[in-house]
Amino acid sequence: MATFVIVHGAWHEGQLFEGVASFIRQAGHEVVLPTIAGNGAGADKSVGLAAAIGSIAEAVESADLSDIVLCGHSYGGMIITGVADRIGDRIRRLVYWNAFVPNDGESLNDMVPDNYVALFSDLTQPDGSVMLPFEVWREAFINDADLDLAQSAFDQLNPHPGKTFSDGIELSQNPAEFSIPKSYVNCTEDIALPHSLGWHPRLSEKLGVFRLIQIPGSHELCFTHPERLAKAFMAAGRD
Repeated sequence: MATFVIVHGAWHEGQLFEGVASFIRQAGHEVVLPTIAGNGAGADKSVGLAAAIGSIAEAVESADLSDIVLCGHSYGGMIITGVADRIGDRIRRLVYWNAFVPNDGESLNDMVPDNYVALFSDLTQPDGSVMLPFEVWREAFINDADLDLAQSAFDQLNPHPGKTFSDGIELSQNPAEFSIPKSYVNCTEDIALPHSLGWHPRLSEKLGVFRLIQIPGSHELCFTHPERLAKAFMAAGRD
């Protein structure tokens, strides 16, 4: 049995993966759902990427977790890449779910369309946070949900620290050079990034050698089909 540490994406927090975690636990695994620094109600929205990465590395170390399957969703790919570079000896496998894969010096903004960068800039609040507009969420992020589910899921989101999008990551080596085994879970109807500038293979191939798991669904399968996502994580994380 494995210990899965699932790292959420932007606008989320750890508890939003409880639906997925319940199915993984039913299969006999342990699951840990940390919340990244800067996320969650009342969090400091001036947090930068290095501190966000540090918060998850510290959560793993403080719980003395080892031999873990470290999963990251979307922005969470930035986090798990940085964590792997810092404490890779504690990680059995990295699992990216429609997630960003940065090389040294890259920011999340370097990997999204220019109109997203402009949108994030326009939406930045005085406290440094950015909130995703419901219209973008409804059509591009959770396009496999009905309106009621889309709205109820959106109501659980929280403003995200915008500096984590613009900060470049500092790595001692790029993900393709990691000795840790890697997997990429790709939802085929995910248009949170347009398919002309999509997740797979544009970002996944930056992992070098990796296991590919493809499943139907949107960017927010954690809300719409949590059991399907749980099975994909377990397939991606198996030895």
